[in-house]
Amino acid sequence: MEAQNMLVWTLQFETDIPNDIDDILIGNERPIAAYKTLRDSAVFTDKRMIIRDSQGMTGKKVEMYSLPYSSIHMWSTENAAGMFDVNAELELWTRVGRIKINLGKKIDIRRLDQLIAEAVL
Repeated sequence: MEAQNMLVWTLQFETDIPNDIDDILIGNERPIAAYKTLRDSAVFTDKRMIIRDSQGMTGKKVEMYSLPYSSIHMWSTENAAGMFDVNAELELWTRVGRIKINLGKKIDIRRLDQLIAEAVL
């Protein structure tokens, strides 16, 4: 990914942690929360964020992106407020560029803010 590019995902609601995530966790890493898009999901562990990108017509092919919290240089959060503001936002500045995550109104942005702060600081 080039530094000027920005990856963007939209997470709609919290979901159960996917079973296949255990295969890529290390030693004492533990999943904390998972969120769903239309076809994909994101898992936040105590060490990193893992995006599961389902591909193809059936979605059986899955690409996983892994972002260690240690690569985050700065982040910002913005809560959803009012009836016309439908998404909260989490933006991450990392070694490889910016990542923007839009969050549905039912997702607790402050919970994610605290999780990242505990991991990075």
